[in-house]
Amino acid sequence: MKFDQFQMLIGNVLKGTESAVKQEPARMHPLVLAYIGDAFYSLYVRTRLLRYEQNRVRVLHSFDARIVSAAMQAYGLRAIEPELTEQEMDIMRRGRNAKSTPTRNASVSDYRYSTGLEALMGFLYLSGKHERLNEIAEKVFGEIMRNLANNAQDKGERT
Repeated sequence: MKFDQFQMLIGNVLKGTESAVKQEPARMHPLVLAYIGDAFYSLYVRTRLLRYEQNRVRVLHSFDARIVSAAMQAYGLRAIEPELTEQEMDIMRRGRNAKSTPTRNASVSDYRYSTGLEALMGFLYLSGKHERLNEIAEKVFGEIMRNLANNAQDKGERT
């Protein structure tokens, strides 16, 4: 972010100035939706993992990082894609096709699919469709957990 952009944002936050334009979530830029969706899914996963462990923060963080990785999010989205509505598919495609720079740790395809999932989650969150959002998050989480469990089992059988 350029320094003048940073100063403007800080100034608006400190003044309490909010944008006069309130966009409908379906019209927001897909990367803005992905920004919100990423925050939601990360918190969802962390909260979900607390059901199983509350004492080992390093273990939680390590496991959380694997679950919210681009590769795992892409896997989860591909698994539930047939269950998405037409509107959800449109939002997901917009996020998937948005111009962004993939990280070094993910393939371009996985990064784009994970951005599509995050955009969908951001859209559902900002639209107030929390029941559907939780349903999708739970299905993606379940698919990822099954994948991780199967991979761990396969590695255990080989050694």
